[in-house]
Amino acid sequence: MLDTPGVFASIAVGLVVIWSSRTFALANITLLLLFLILSVIATKYRHEEKKEKGVYEHERGLHNVISNGVVPMLCCTGFYLTGSPAWIAAYVTSVAGALSDKFGSELGVLSGKPIALKNLKNVKAGTSGAISALGTFLSFSGALIIGLAAYFLYRIDPSVIFYIAVGGFLGGVFDTIAGIFEEMGMGNKSTSNLICTLSSALIGFYFIKF
Repeated sequence: MLDTPGVFASIAVGLVVIWSSRTFALANITLLLLFLILSVIATKYRHEEKKEKGVYEHERGLHNVISNGVVPMLCCTGFYLTGSPAWIAAYVTSVAGALSDKFGSELGVLSGKPIALKNLKNVKAGTSGAISALGTFLSFSGALIIGLAAYFLYRIDPSVIFYIAVGGFLGGVFDTIAGIFEEMGMGNKSTSNLICTLSSALIGFYFIKF
């Protein structure tokens, strides 16, 4: 699924996550691997139908890894430097945001015509800045999966599962809003993904307690 630069970049991200996570190294890398596995499944799911719609992106590259991985990586680095668990909350929520966006974009395109937020008109599947009922549901589901995984990996309070899901989902919402500007020629999918993970991380850092 990744080209050569993307493979090396993903390995670098993984190594930094392991090295900087201290006692959370196993939990953090497991969560990241879960995101990668589910992302591949979401991408490959009904890929022939996606090809017909012109929205299938088989090979990912360096920019995909950076836009989805740099914020989680920096969160782990922040934890290494400070020891504050707030950085772990930020890390988990940023991954939740990344999977929320992945589910919403890769699986949401299989629904009917989405609605563009800028004018509330129907647009073709895969249009940035558009939403659908199915895509919204799946977006929240992706974030919720990470919240559930975090419960087992980090032994957090059960109530935090919901907060992680909401934080990740809101990151997906910010990604969609960024997509409006993307369609206007300001930014691209990478910048939208970066906004998604960054906003989710900020929510996790300031509002979620580990």
